[in-house]
Amino acid sequence: MHLNFKSFGERIPVVILHGLLGSLDNWQTFARRLSSEFKVYTVDQRNHGKSPHSEVHTYSAMVSDLIEFFDEHHIDQAHLIGHSMGGKVAMQFAISHSARVLKLILVDISPRSYESGHDVIFEALMQIDLSKIKKREEAEVMLSEKIHDAAVRRFLLKNLDRVESGFVWKMNLDGFYRNYENINVPIQSDSEIDIPTILIRGAKSNYVQESDLKTFREIFPSTKLVTIPNAGHWVHADAPDKFYEVVKKELSL
Repeated sequence: MHLNFKSFGERIPVVILHGLLGSLDNWQTFARRLSSEFKVYTVDQRNHGKSPHSEVHTYSAMVSDLIEFFDEHHIDQAHLIGHSMGGKVAMQFAISHSARVLKLILVDISPRSYESGHDVIFEALMQIDLSKIKKREEAEVMLSEKIHDAAVRRFLLKNLDRVESGFVWKMNLDGFYRNYENINVPIQSDSEIDIPTILIRGAKSNYVQESDLKTFREIFPSTKLVTIPNAGHWVHADAPDKFYEVVKKELSL
């Protein structure tokens, strides 16, 4: 699958993988900033943004997409940054293609399985009848009935695209809903992966617990934990300066 992407800068490649219901647009400010010292690629993963849709949405499929992307763009090795679902893709890629990864930066996600945490979001999104939407603000009003956090609503509505006939979802919403169990599965490995690994979590997020470090180090023994104060799950958006400072420092070591 040919993934939609943008690239910035030159020199050593850095590939950034967004989370579920996100897109490469979520990472543009950070990517441009980092491009002063690296060649930064942001990609839309399958079923997201402007990349193709598929009935299949598994980590093995997304890893296959990514190795195709590396080969297509002649990327022999790269630093890999993955947030949430993108972090699990990055982990699986590092397990399957360890020789292609220089450093692994995982943002607020653990290899373990997760319980369903998007039920309300799916319900809110799927109740919107796009054929009746005339303005983006109308969709936000509908979302606000179930999703009270304005920042989350704005994040979700980045997936709404205006076309000649009205509004459509850029993402494959039905596909996510049908494949949600595949997104929550654990990432596992039969052997240790000796890649420098930095785990960045938000202090206000519950996605990564202290108990998760044991699981991390069973797969990635060199895992280093960095906790960013005053940040939730979207660490790069909540504390952009501190997040940039940490990533730049770690990639420069």
